[in-house]
Amino acid sequence: MSGNTTTHYRTCNLCEAICGLEIEVDGDQVTSIRGDERDVFSHGHICPKATALKDIYDDPDRLKQPVRRVGDRWEPISWDEAFDETIDRIHEIQEKHGRNAVGLYFGNPNAHNFGTLVYGPAFFRALGTKNRFSASSCDQWPLMLASYFMFGHQLRFPIPDVDRTDYMMLIGANPIASNGSLMSAPGIKKRLEAIQKRGGKVVVVDPRRSETARIADEHVFITPGTDALFLLGLLHEVTAAGVNLGRLAEHTKNVDRMIEIAKSYPPEQTAAVTGVPAETAKRLAREFREAPKAVAYGRVGACTQEFGGQCMWLINALNALTGNLDEPGGSMFATPAIDTLKKIGGFGLGRGSYGRWRSRVRGLPEFGGELPSSVMAEEILTEGEGQIRAMVTLAGNPILSTPNGGQLDRAFESLDFILAIDFFINETSRHADIILPPLSPIQRSHYDLALYLVAVRNSANYSPPLFELKKGELDDWQILSELTCRLAGKRHGKLSKEYLSARAIQKAGPERVLDLGLRLGPYGQRLKPFGPGVSLAKLKKQPHGVDFGPLQPTLPDTLPEEHGPIDIAPDLFVEDLDRLHARFASKATDRGDPLLLIGRRHLRSNNSWMHNTSRLMKGKPRCTLMISSTDAERLGVKSGAMVTVRSRVGQVTAPAEVTDDMMAGVVSLPHGFGHDRDGVQLRIASNYPGVSVNDLTDDQAIDPLTGNAAFSGQRVTVTPVGMV
Repeated sequence: MSGNTTTHYRTCNLCEAICGLEIEVDGDQVTSIRGDERDVFSHGHICPKATALKDIYDDPDRLKQPVRRVGDRWEPISWDEAFDETIDRIHEIQEKHGRNAVGLYFGNPNAHNFGTLVYGPAFFRALGTKNRFSASSCDQWPLMLASYFMFGHQLRFPIPDVDRTDYMMLIGANPIASNGSLMSAPGIKKRLEAIQKRGGKVVVVDPRRSETARIADEHVFITPGTDALFLLGLLHEVTAAGVNLGRLAEHTKNVDRMIEIAKSYPPEQTAAVTGVPAETAKRLAREFREAPKAVAYGRVGACTQEFGGQCMWLINALNALTGNLDEPGGSMFATPAIDTLKKIGGFGLGRGSYGRWRSRVRGLPEFGGELPSSVMAEEILTEGEGQIRAMVTLAGNPILSTPNGGQLDRAFESLDFILAIDFFINETSRHADIILPPLSPIQRSHYDLALYLVAVRNSANYSPPLFELKKGELDDWQILSELTCRLAGKRHGKLSKEYLSARAIQKAGPERVLDLGLRLGPYGQRLKPFGPGVSLAKLKKQPHGVDFGPLQPTLPDTLPEEHGPIDIAPDLFVEDLDRLHARFASKATDRGDPLLLIGRRHLRSNNSWMHNTSRLMKGKPRCTLMISSTDAERLGVKSGAMVTVRSRVGQVTAPAEVTDDMMAGVVSLPHGFGHDRDGVQLRIASNYPGVSVNDLTDDQAIDPLTGNAAFSGQRVTVTPVGMV
């Protein structure tokens, strides 16, 4: 170390909380990471993951130059060689088998990388494949589809105005562990406790008494997969007492239709299926309706089930019909400094689409230009015209993150070519032919282009890179733009307009788009260099960020003209009620022997890629099967003993954790583990391998309405090891 310590300020780009960090650097070494107490949004809050940014940067397993597979080993190669071989193979496969013969999967970290968000779409268009997949269809498609059909844009996400509400109901959400999901709310524990301190109430509806449920005023157990019926029961009570649309009354449609639907779902009927007593549902509905300001919020548990789309539709409807949509303390919409829902210099996050094409094997519809990740393996393994023969993965680990990981593992092994843009040799990238490693998170500049869309307060912060690029290092956007340029040159020639345009866009760099977006945004300079508004140059002078104040009402002005008014009961969702009725026509509480499996996450974890740092993995083992004491006694399971968990598609063995935090009939395994596969080069993660919950989840189990994976509520059997 040089002894010349400097202090840098930046926002953490690991999860959705947008926490400000104070980072001390000595030369090219990070010496400390603390919360930035002057950050305008997070005010010093920090979680354990942020300190692990140093571990990722220092990780000896992190690749720092391209590698090529040679048999069972990896050899370093130059960037030019890696780019040339990649483009040659992709071009060859697409020339022989068509554009759709190359599949594309991009993972969750891309949402935290503004360079990828700016330059990724051009590369995706250059590939020209309809076989595009992402982590979104294993997570948030139900919310996106509801937003698309109700508000006219797939990314017009309603956000709980947690700082001003009097009553918050969380359904299938655990923000104490997640730091918020599609709700950027740093220090969420304090924000929830503030509701209680001002005389309000926090209610958690979940099959597990989660970390969030433990600090709530009330926790309500619910049978996995039945949340839509519970919500219809609430709407039955709310609409019977009279709806309140407030100022949005003349900007909504199909309200009467929703009222008529709700009449068919009294809590006395839904209780037998949901496990929520009728008197409890009635009381919660009354409390929600009578609260001065109330908001319902549903996330992963509500989305990743067979009726996830209906859950998110009904949550939006509940907020709207009680006068809590787009009102302070209710469900609101952010006004970010860059309006990424509009086109800026050719860049923008599209309004969305639905059903323009369908998957080849199962015939599932595209949404937003993607197909459900649940069909990825069958599209690779099923022979015939349109079969996927090569894959490109970008910051994703689908073998651990998507359903039936064992089948996908076999599918990837069969491919003719795989390119992985990743800095780890993980469970998926170990199958690659070429791996192109980008920078670690703190080495690149950062602006939360996507996550300010879901922030509970309007603000903006730009983070310069901590270190200058060393020779041979490339950022994600540089990798993507170079692939785009070379693919255009290969197809059209280096004098073509496609190639020259790609080179010009590459030369511009993402900061230019960022500056243009800020200037043209709601707080911007509007291209006047000395105006009072925000620009990138001005943001750089504010290392702790700029606060634009609390969320403000935005409807109906932000409804797309081509969409029209808010649709309280869209046709697609209403038609799907027949499926809900058929599924639960008889009492579903009589399930027989199988248990229902749900997932969970931990504050010290972030999907599948934060397990190679000792500071996050230390402590009690977290990859355990949580099981209620009632079920444990019935099955002869002891806490700490190994149990075998079986589903239709596979089985795993894990230690049992007997706890009364679990609802009877429900068991839970965490997401992101399973690091014991051959070829994984993650030394710390391999010492804490755990098991992959997605070796149990079924690729055939989806929400047919949205195409989202139905992880929650999968049927499994549990037996002590040694018993048949």
